[in-house]
Amino acid sequence: MRVFGLIGFPLGHSFSKSYFTEKFKIENISARYETFPIESLNELALIFEENPELEGLNVTIPYKEKIIPFLHRLEPESEKIGAINTIRIEHLFGNIQLTGFNTDVSGFELSLTPLLQPHHSKALILGSGGASRSVCYVLDKLNIPWKIVSRTPNSSRMISYSSITPEVIHSYKLIINTTPLGMLPAIDTFPDIPYSYLGP
Repeated sequence: MRVFGLIGFPLGHSFSKSYFTEKFKIENISARYETFPIESLNELALIFEENPELEGLNVTIPYKEKIIPFLHRLEPESEKIGAINTIRIEHLFGNIQLTGFNTDVSGFELSLTPLLQPHHSKALILGSGGASRSVCYVLDKLNIPWKIVSRTPNSSRMISYSSITPEVIHSYKLIINTTPLGMLPAIDTFPDIPYSYLGP
């Protein structure tokens, strides 16, 4: 049976296993989906050793950027972004070949584009991890200027959470959360921004 899976840590927030198990069943695909919560990417070799039928992996927090040195190839868009979330695993002449892809880009672009209005002229991106790289890439493609909000801003394109004033909220009508806050199971958590400044 074909095997696919997810690596990251922790994985308590992920609904991938139930989602893909149901999808494989509905589409009559003979495959199973596993989760591999690994505390270090050094455990990757053991995953491949124990699951020789593994054909692909999804990658989530905190490995979207850290996984890149372990890969043999990156598709061009992923290389530009510097983060991946999907790995194709091929077995060639007894060796494993790993190719990285970034499906966050198409997913975010297809979700965002139909919702855009003329007043969405600038964007605030909450969080500076691997997912934010994909968001920046799409916003650049759509010619929407952006700033990243980070706990540790270190460039002119970043601001701190404490810098979000009423004027900033008024100026940036598009706010995108790329932090893990709000994900299952901790759905009651949220980024520390002044929500009282938001309009309807």
